[in-house]
Amino acid sequence: MSGEAHDHPHGHDDEAPRWKHDGVRVITGDRLDPNTAQTPGMFRQAAINHARVGAQKIWAGTVAIQPDAKTGVHHHGPLESVIYVVRGRARMRWGERLEFTAEAGPGDFIYVPPYVPHQEINASPDEPLECVLVRSDNEAVVVNLPHVEPVEPPETVYWIDPIHRHP
Repeated sequence: MSGEAHDHPHGHDDEAPRWKHDGVRVITGDRLDPNTAQTPGMFRQAAINHARVGAQKIWAGTVAIQPDAKTGVHHHGPLESVIYVVRGRARMRWGERLEFTAEAGPGDFIYVPPYVPHQEINASPDEPLECVLVRSDNEAVVVNLPHVEPVEPPETVYWIDPIHRHP
């Protein structure tokens, strides 16, 4: 690799300030950004996004969902999503008629591939669901599928944010 040109700094003395200010970032749990769309049933906070750290290809944050909250049926276009369950019980339904289901608990990861119709559900009637959410882009892509009849219809408390719109 010696003699090759690169588009990123190597930490030379004249580039140290760039590394210092544009390098690794730690976003502590008490510094999450609640300045996101908030609606009844869900509390979302951004940790990593373009506005906060300059992220170009990823979004990460936390979401707390009230008991029994459910989204409408939707998919996220070309985006991939990963959900890590911190506390509570998550139920995911997916498929053309939401005919498939799986549940996840604390310490479990959920992967949602691009274009998969799905519904996110807090499986507990009396416990909140707390998760870490990571998406493969900063853009909020959501395609609602109102023609799909959900097996578990959304109830009066919806899981709604810029990604999950009211059905």
